[in-house]
Amino acid sequence: MKFPANRPRLVLVVPSPSSEGHTADTLLATLDKALTAGDIASVILDNGKTDEASFQAFATLAVGKIQAAGAAAIILNDTRTAGRVGADGVHIEGSLADIADAVERYTPRMIVGTGNVKERHTALEVGELQPDYMFFGKIGADTKPEAHPRNLSLAEWWAAMVEIPAILQAGAKLDDLAACFATQAEFIALGTAVFSAEDPAQVIADANRQLDEMSAAETEE
Repeated sequence: MKFPANRPRLVLVVPSPSSEGHTADTLLATLDKALTAGDIASVILDNGKTDEASFQAFATLAVGKIQAAGAAAIILNDTRTAGRVGADGVHIEGSLADIADAVERYTPRMIVGTGNVKERHTALEVGELQPDYMFFGKIGADTKPEAHPRNLSLAEWWAAMVEIPAILQAGAKLDDLAACFATQAEFIALGTAVFSAEDPAQVIADANRQLDEMSAAETEE
């Protein structure tokens, strides 16, 4: 499926199976609903404090579902599990050395992305390492209704001047999706907004509909 150049795609962030209010079974059920509700480009799996064996068992099932839906499966900070379960990539939240090591070892065989940068200088330093994408936000930190103002500002600045794609972490509600769209980030990440919803499929459908409408309206201007 082709999208207009100004139309960001969704990235889904799946909470850790050990996080409060979630289990592997409930997360997999929500993931099923989300993946069939509309376009999702990729899915990041948060391992959190889940023990390695339990997370690997969960990730094996999740990656199969994600890839069957045509999305890329990405594992947070766990290159060993990513390799074992056949994931498409890894998301590294760590030091410059950690990111550089992952890029050197796994590119281009796997997607290597990173994020959780808080200011421009660090973002540029990370960008010099040539990750596949820059995630503006911290995985699992989307606890407020709106996107963090710092992430909005950084994503807008980055998207205007750097070719490496930007993923912007949206808030826990869809109310500020227009502000996320306005940054021109290539991707918008949803986590809490989906996994805390009574109807996660509706959230994905609504988000895609809003992005379609905003893209069309901007094109007509």
